[in-house]
This record gives sequence, C-alpha cells and structure tokens, in this order.
Amino acid sequence: MKRIAIYAGTFDPITKGHLDIIKRAAKLFDKIIVAVSESKHKNPIFTREERVDMIKNSIKEINNVSVDSYSGLLMNYLKKKGINTVIRGIRVISDFEHEFQFALLNKKIYKNIDFIYLMPDEKYLYISSSSVKEIASYSGNVKDFVNNYVENKLKLKFKKT
Repeated sequence: MKRIAIYAGTFDPITKGHLDIIKRAAKLFDKIIVAVSESKHKNPIFTREERVDMIKNSIKEINNVSVDSYSGLLMNYLKKKGINTVIRGIRVISDFEHEFQFALLNKKIYKNIDFIYLMPDEKYLYISSSSVKEIASYSGNVKDFVNNYVENKLKLKFKKT
C-alpha cells in the first residue's frame, strides 16, 4: 500500500519554506499531493489557477509530488480522495496553537485523519506568504523568500495593481 499524504494550504504565494516542507515530506511518503485551497476567506491575490501554476513550476523536479486544488472543507476533499494523512507546517509557537485547534476540529469531522507536522529549515522560519506579499507590494526584494518564477509572478501582479 502506498503512503500518500496531502499538504494543503493557500500558497499565496508558495515560499521557500513551503518548498522545504514539500521536499522533506516527499522523502517520508511515496506520494505527496499539494492541495491548493480556494480560501475565499483569506482573499488571495493570486487565483487558484495561478497558485497551482506557481507550485507546479516549483516542484517539477520532485517526482513523487503532484498538485491539485479544492474548494470547501479539507476533510471532505480527503474523504473524496481516500487519503487520511495531512502534512502541516509549523514555524512558531502561535502556529502550533492554531494547528492544534485545527486538528481537533477536523478529527470531529474525519476521525481517521492523522496530522504530520514539519518545521521548515531554520533559515525559512520567519518567512510567511503574507510577509512576502507585503514586501513585494512595495517593490521590495523577495529573492531570499521565493524562487525566481514566483518572484516574477509577484512583480507582474503588483505592476497590474
């Protein structure tokens, strides 16, 4: 039986911290599906299709990782896919508090779910998509936080606005 896990998130945009977690999770599982959430409540600046494109471009050299997208509850998506393992990233203590509550709530919806928590390498601990977007919105340098493809997409996005 293949060990398959979902790494779900908004990824608006995908950062080097996200990529670090994907690469390490890919060593632990036979297959990782990066599931891009519609996340209307977060008001992403990139469309779901743009986020999927950025992730596909960023992971093309990792053979056992694919990208999908979903709307609605993550637990419904997991049930539909028949997958019961979720990868989550934790950077700081406040992430743990949020993730702990998220896990408990979702266990009520899908009892068979397991969560695996990974911390990115310490050089990425301070990176968040929100911070990257803010820096990029002021034409700041985001090279240390995202790959070249994503950096160019951010530049284009903020030239349009």
